Amino acid sequence: MAKHLVLVDDEPMVLRGLHRSLRSMRDEWTMQSAGGGVEALELMKKRPCDVIVTDMRMPGMDGAQLLNEVRRRSPNTVRVALSGQCDRETVMSAIGSTHQYISKPCDARVLKDTINHAIALRNELQTESVTRIVSQLKTIPSLSASYRAMLAELSSQQPRLDKLAALVAADMGMAAKCLQLVNSAFFGLRNPVSSTLHAINLLGLDMFKSLVLSTHVFSEFTTTLFDSGEIAWLWEHSFAVSMCAKAIAVLENASPLAIDHASTAGLLHNCGELVLASCLGPEYKMALDMVTQTGMSLVDAEQEVLGCNHAHIGAFLLGLWGLSDSVVEAVGWHLNPASAPDIGLAKTAGSVPGNSALPAVHAACAFHNALRPSRLSSGIRLNEDYLLAAGLAGRQPAWNEACNEALHRGRKN
Repeated sequence: MAKHLVLVDDEPMVLRGLHRSLRSMRDEWTMQSAGGGVEALELMKKRPCDVIVTDMRMPGMDGAQLLNEVRRRSPNTVRVALSGQCDRETVMSAIGSTHQYISKPCDARVLKDTINHAIALRNELQTESVTRIVSQLKTIPSLSASYRAMLAELSSQQPRLDKLAALVAADMGMAAKCLQLVNSAFFGLRNPVSSTLHAINLLGLDMFKSLVLSTHVFSEFTTTLFDSGEIAWLWEHSFAVSMCAKAIAVLENASPLAIDHASTAGLLHNCGELVLASCLGPEYKMALDMVTQTGMSLVDAEQEVLGCNHAHIGAFLLGLWGLSDSVVEAVGWHLNPASAPDIGLAKTAGSVPGNSALPAVHAACAFHNALRPSRLSSGIRLNEDYLLAAGLAGRQPAWNEACNEALHRGRKN
């Protein structure tokens, strides 16, 4: 069935140009145009919309207001902001309600790729449960201690970029949001950015400070579902998997980009647990209680209670936010890498030295779960058949040694 796309702009010539640029996709998409936000909402009342692409600066209802309303009325719709206005206020007003931000003038290929990528991810990851959960979330929560440390550093007379980058890298919520903005089409980068230091350099301190201070972007992580020890474990585990995945990728002579992807995906691989704890407290408590009472793994309990698991939720969200395909793949399929889909995402055929972070994150997560088990562990075990198919059989002893060394260095630092 063809996907339905709504294009919104108050300039008729722009709408005609968008229609012409997307004409080659008419067998795959049906398109309607609206001259403003009110008209767009009326069209969506009559016919459900898969994707909405809207200009940001319009009279009456602007793009940010429209996208917020679309998010409320139709949370499954992919929301894309399209604007020639590159001022900070425009970006900040859009980022909370927008899956992707594309700057004008927009290359037709960029728009096509953005929409196709969002739809492909949705086709693979979207279930009623996943979209229901993700639609309730504006931001991935950030640990309050990290948030306070970030504000303290930004308030100093000479904020240190390396210190800021370290704070961001150690906090999955902050890392995800910084990388979301930098990897949006607003920056027009040819290659995805996975390094937090690079992201901050691209953002600049003013933009970064606005990002951190904006209450629409960051929220402090609070939950009564985890005790203090489990919260500490969750963050320790995320950081440990990041270090171990990076160590494995380095050991396998991966490219610098693949090493960055492995480190970033390791940090973010459990971000879906934060989504679940923040948005679905009562339901997620049922899954956690099931783990405690029956001894089943957390991922199995999530699947039984919610119909999905935290890995797919995290991947769905990060993919729509524009993070690297390799990062999205590693987050979404680190539990069962053999089931990773072939939808144009970075494939794992061959080995870690390719562009995929998935083998490194899978192995790193299995290593730390065995080393430091918890009720919040996913129950993951190293998939030997997958490693054999990927040409990585027999590498586990060397990886374990590299992981131990990485964690030892981390504790010393």
